[in-house]
Amino acid sequence: MISNPFQLNGLTPMMSMRLTRIGSKNRPAYRIVVVDSERPRESRAKETIGTYNPTTEPAEVKIDLARAQAWIAKGAKPSETVQSLLTKALKKAKKA
Repeated sequence: MISNPFQLNGLTPMMSMRLTRIGSKNRPAYRIVVVDSERPRESRAKETIGTYNPTTEPAEVKIDLARAQAWIAKGAKPSETVQSLLTKALKKAKKA
């Protein structure tokens, strides 16, 4: 018998890094969060690691790269959009 339905054979569920919308109508803004990959988009996050505001020019991206790398090391898979934002943030960090 399994005591925790989210833990099969000692494995924890797959974590993903993705965007959660926080902006109002016609003014999108997003948090970059780490969540269980099987949960809905607006579900409770394990950790918020950054923000993304596409409405500013240029788009504003703030990411805690140390926390993002820690979660990736633990096996979290970034979505395509988050992967793109992480790449841009790393390039920006290397320039500074």
